[in-house]
Amino acid sequence: MATTPDARWHLTADPAEFLDRARPFLYAQPALNTALLTVADTLRTRGPHVYGGGDPLLGWWERGGRVRGAFLRTPPHRVAVSPLVPGDGPGDTDALSALDALDTLAGELADRSPELPGVMSDRATATAFADAWRRRTGAAATENLRQRLYRLGELTPPEPAPPGSARTATAADRDLLVRWHQAFLADLGQERLTDPGEWADSRLAYGGVTLWEAPDGTPVSMAGATRLIAGQIRVAPVYTPPEHRARGHAAAVTAEVSRAALAAGAREVLLFTDLANPTSNGLYRRIGYRPVRDYAQFTFTPGR
Repeated sequence: MATTPDARWHLTADPAEFLDRARPFLYAQPALNTALLTVADTLRTRGPHVYGGGDPLLGWWERGGRVRGAFLRTPPHRVAVSPLVPGDGPGDTDALSALDALDTLAGELADRSPELPGVMSDRATATAFADAWRRRTGAAATENLRQRLYRLGELTPPEPAPPGSARTATAADRDLLVRWHQAFLADLGQERLTDPGEWADSRLAYGGVTLWEAPDGTPVSMAGATRLIAGQIRVAPVYTPPEHRARGHAAAVTAEVSRAALAAGAREVLLFTDLANPTSNGLYRRIGYRPVRDYAQFTFTPGR
């Protein structure tokens, strides 16, 4: 595919520059770009190597004088791309432009990061980028995680609530948060993006984790929440140790952290779920979350 003369990717290692240029595009559909907004803001506020030792690479796709797409990568992790593929017809002009943009991005990244481990985006965009990467590099691409983005409608806390109550995690809970965050990632089979201790410290700094405690004071579940960005807060992660599951704790703590997000001024409250887990998907629907779009993660394996 040939990029039109007025269309190109602009690349930078500076998250502040990225947000300055891409913010109007990202804010136009903040829910669909929630991960990019959160990661870029974290890079801006906590430093470029919070997710790893490599320098981040960020960029925006400009066509006709307007930003129409964005991506970021924090080595050694996958590239995250904004949803770009609209329509479903092979002759759709915007769809063809999006495929052109993704093919061009694959070429840019293949030159800079031939070891790229994968991509994450909405499923249509991730699939199109994986196809472009395969053409450019000969690598195999395997879809290894499918998620669904949910948006809170009318919050409906579980009735009756399980015994116990919610409280905001404090510094005294740090070791517990570290262990539970590691266990959450292990359950998903996902790589660690940040040091667990640094993750816990960053969340504790703004009260970003809510615990559900049993009547005897034992923590039995947790739900995290991102900072308020573009009028939205994303609930992540939600974790309950195996010995405390199937008792309503996850629903109760998720409802509580969602209520707190609304009280903090969020116009939208979001969360992602693993589509391979029907229990969690059912739980979130019952307390008021509604599907927005499906997302996917692909892993690349170098060709032989």
